[in-house]
Amino acid sequence: MTRPRVAAVRPMPLGDRLPRLAERGLRWAGDARVGLGLIMVAGVANAAAAALPNGPTLLESWPYAVLLGLVVLSAAAAVAVRSPTVWREWRAPTPVQGGPGAHRVALAMVQPDAIERVLRAHGYRTRHEAHRSRWAVHGVRRGWTRYAGLASHLALVVIVVGAAIGAAFGSETVFSLLRGEQALLDAPRPGFASAVRLEGFDAEFGRDGRPRRLDTTVTFLRDGEAVDRRVLRVNQPGDFDGYLVHPWTYGPAVRLRVATLGGSPLLDAAVPLDGEQSGVPVGSAELPTVGVTLGLALADADRNELGLSVIGSDGLLDTARLVPGDRVRIGPVEVELASFDAWVTFMSRRDPGLLVLFAGAAALSAALAVAFWLPRRRVTVRPARGGLELVLRGERFDRVDEELAALAGGLRASA
Repeated sequence: MTRPRVAAVRPMPLGDRLPRLAERGLRWAGDARVGLGLIMVAGVANAAAAALPNGPTLLESWPYAVLLGLVVLSAAAAVAVRSPTVWREWRAPTPVQGGPGAHRVALAMVQPDAIERVLRAHGYRTRHEAHRSRWAVHGVRRGWTRYAGLASHLALVVIVVGAAIGAAFGSETVFSLLRGEQALLDAPRPGFASAVRLEGFDAEFGRDGRPRRLDTTVTFLRDGEAVDRRVLRVNQPGDFDGYLVHPWTYGPAVRLRVATLGGSPLLDAAVPLDGEQSGVPVGSAELPTVGVTLGLALADADRNELGLSVIGSDGLLDTARLVPGDRVRIGPVEVELASFDAWVTFMSRRDPGLLVLFAGAAALSAALAVAFWLPRRRVTVRPARGGLELVLRGERFDRVDEELAALAGGLRASA
């Protein structure tokens, strides 16, 4: 008795294994579950960045950049894997198999040419398949709309690229201005001279305390010259030299004239009440010439009454209350409250990837609208039990009852 021979299995050459491994990796990366998981992780990262105090630094780290790269890779892989199948199915319709989601109708016998005419009349691209005594007619309607689904993956790539461009090359600057002051729209650098000047702030409130109108009047400057004067409102930022300028927040300020008892001027400017103590706006002004500090508080907002205190090296020296137009001698100085004013904090933002981001979002919305409103439908008509069997299949979210009845009626009329 001879021992059976076992054929030696040669290992597959590396040149043959690499394409197979690459194809498997591409299919895995393009799997919808992988893409959805990556998007969910990115969403959690963005939510954490918005919620945590130091969250924005998460979006500037290399792990987040790797995550965005994986999202782009998954979307591109999904398109690469599915495109050949979509093209073949659109240009040469394939058989529709039974099962969940398939709709079947039994019909009388109709010749293949008549079947193709009926399907084409309903917008189907057809293919007559025959093998010996067996035949079938396959059709697909709006097969091109599957490319809309693929386009949604590419739109996601565009969105990620737009966000990456904004993170890499964008800027965001926050600054506060009093009336008459100006500031650059970005960090100072050679040759950059785009600026904004605050001309005034006008607010109107209802009886419930809610603002009815918050108008910020500004002048945009370039190279020190006034270029444009605008009124910025809530949700109506200004656009200048590629920067969006938003009035971010605001608060009260007071215009003071301070002089020594001998009449020498010490201060003639607006002082912001940009602090808060027990819910009351407060501020301060240093007067190093006489060695005191003025403490300011909005004592009565209804009467526009300012609480004033003078603090020296030994502590509190004196206090007083003023309304606009009052002048008072307090400690070693004389203070006049000229008027109440306001300060405004601005956010200046430049995002070169914003248009790319919006283009990706628009493409994603359009692709999903096409995919949902113009779904692909596939049909196969084949001989069965002395007659015909019509099998129609739409997308999972598609209702094909009306079209199934129309096709069946057309084929019955051709019998």
